[in-house]
Amino acid sequence: MLKQAHAISEELIEWRRDFHMNPETGFDVHRTAGIVADELEKMGYSVRRGVGKTGVVADIGEGGKMVAIRADMDALPILEQNETEYISKVSGKMHACGHDSHTAMALGAAQMFAREKLKGRVRFLFQPSEETADEEGLSGAQRMEREGVMDGVDYVIAQHVDPLSPVGTIGINEGPSGGGVDTWTATIIGKGGHGAYPHTTVDPFALLAQVINGLNGIISRRLDPFEPAVISIGAVHGGDAENVIPEKVSLKGTIRFTSLEVQKQIREEVTRVFDIARALGGDYELKFEFGGMPLINDKYVADVIAQVGEDILGKGTVHKLHKTLGAEDFPEFLKHAPGAMYTLGTRIEGREVYELHHPKFDIDERALPIGTAVFVETTIRLLNTTDA
Repeated sequence: MLKQAHAISEELIEWRRDFHMNPETGFDVHRTAGIVADELEKMGYSVRRGVGKTGVVADIGEGGKMVAIRADMDALPILEQNETEYISKVSGKMHACGHDSHTAMALGAAQMFAREKLKGRVRFLFQPSEETADEEGLSGAQRMEREGVMDGVDYVIAQHVDPLSPVGTIGINEGPSGGGVDTWTATIIGKGGHGAYPHTTVDPFALLAQVINGLNGIISRRLDPFEPAVISIGAVHGGDAENVIPEKVSLKGTIRFTSLEVQKQIREEVTRVFDIARALGGDYELKFEFGGMPLINDKYVADVIAQVGEDILGKGTVHKLHKTLGAEDFPEFLKHAPGAMYTLGTRIEGREVYELHHPKFDIDERALPIGTAVFVETTIRLLNTTDA
């Protein structure tokens, strides 16, 4: 499979660079989705357009098991600072998270499957808006999942480029591998007044100070230390003049977790902390918005991916993921079938490493056929799985 993938390297690079030069954000991926759908139809796939607003679903094969391969298509609102021949042509938009590569490798896998006699069925899920949500707070995976794209799927896999690991390596592990996410917004309400007469007010900044202390104590003093979680404040706004104590202060932040039980506990603890405002004579408004499920890789699928990596790339090329609480919406698909996401080494040797979402992020394109081959070989082995 690696040999076959190397044979289409030029096409992989051409697709990747075209998407990179023409980035689209959120659900506005009409050009990218159109190219993807057109290419898939040329290959002989049954294609559905406009799924989850602007996603593409493509099927091939008959009978047997079904494996779904997910690829995200959206870019980020970042001004690219690279000096390459394929730099973004769209000012303020950039594929700084590697979704151009994900899309190209999935297309490459689709091309290889179109030439294979499959034992089962393969479904491609090209999704929009992994990075952002729409006006209803739903991401691309959530939109597509609601439209039944996982119906009949037995396994689902995805990959993500890793700029920290060398080309020729992959990262995979079973179990919790990425964070679930909640967004919270709050308003602390006091009583405004003149800055010279604080005793006549209920200073919302004084209440805020106590709330911040309380929030910072939740992880270390209220949660099981073996349960990874994060509570962060991302913005605080209040007041306009140096001598006026405002009535309100607003703040918002993020919560990360790896189990829904911990998510529930954190929400309860955050609410208890904000009760401090009432105990001190003020009030508050607090709202939680669910952002996504934690990434929990299925053991069997993770083991298959790891074995594929070793068989294709050699011993010592598969490593455990460096776990973070960064969030992905791929777990929306995992609600319906076992699956896993692995990382693909794309580090450019001899150049400073720029991580995901950096304006100088880039990949070593020699990784493209590797990711394509891992997609294909993993899928074939999953299709050949015999139920116990």
